[in-house]
Amino acid sequence: MSDSNFIARREAFRKLHRSGCFVIPNPWDPGSARYLQHLGFKALATTSAGFAFSRGLPDEGGVVSRDAMLGNIAEITAATDLPVNADFQSGYAHEAETVGGNVRLCISTGVAGLSIEDNTGDRAKPLYELRLAVERIKAARSAIDSTEPGVLLTARAECYLVGHADPFKESIRRLQAYAEVGADVLYAPGVCQREEIQTIVTELAPKPVNILVSNNIGLKVADLADMGVRRISVGSSLARTAWTGFIRAAELIAKEGSFSGFDGTVPFAELNNFFSPAQ
Repeated sequence: MSDSNFIARREAFRKLHRSGCFVIPNPWDPGSARYLQHLGFKALATTSAGFAFSRGLPDEGGVVSRDAMLGNIAEITAATDLPVNADFQSGYAHEAETVGGNVRLCISTGVAGLSIEDNTGDRAKPLYELRLAVERIKAARSAIDSTEPGVLLTARAECYLVGHADPFKESIRRLQAYAEVGADVLYAPGVCQREEIQTIVTELAPKPVNILVSNNIGLKVADLADMGVRRISVGSSLARTAWTGFIRAAELIAKEGSFSGFDGTVPFAELNNFFSPAQ
């Protein structure tokens, strides 16, 4: 794939963040990526959890290797014409310098953006101390600027997901610090209350904010857009939706000898025709 193609994707991705609100759904393999493009979405994001589950592994730091994740990111980038944002977890390193080197490897897959989170993977001390967390974002920023300046950097504050005592205030504090050292997009996965979302968007302005919708929180795209949310991702939810159908159908066979779990499934011909090279 040509460099000009990647440059165009990266510019299109940046443009999406300048105004309005868009949904960036999360495929876990080339097939799901192609179908999401078919539905008209303007950009995609990988999901570390969705990929891990497809490999029969948990979504925990270090279980899926950096190189395996890079392979999945590259496959999804190659499968679609859309800008792709990589869920690059904690950068697959603790030290800022190594995070920077790994970010360069991620950029080489052709992504239009990537995210770095501040989860240490240590349950006893799940968040990086703020000074180190900031240094890690600075290293990612430097790696992008010295390699492909068009790539967007998303900084994630994992306070809600690790059970911080005051996730709302700590998320704002951390994301403001990340913005000061060059994060383009700010993201606190787990926030779902209308008032908190609105306040986070206001406090972090003018930086664009990504909101994760991993279940039905009673808000639609239009509601989040009205609050000033720029980007909406769904994390592992589409992958888990697929797993839900699989589990329910398989359990009916195993427990009841029933094939009713197949009712309403997409016909073989429809999917086969969609993936046919002639299409």
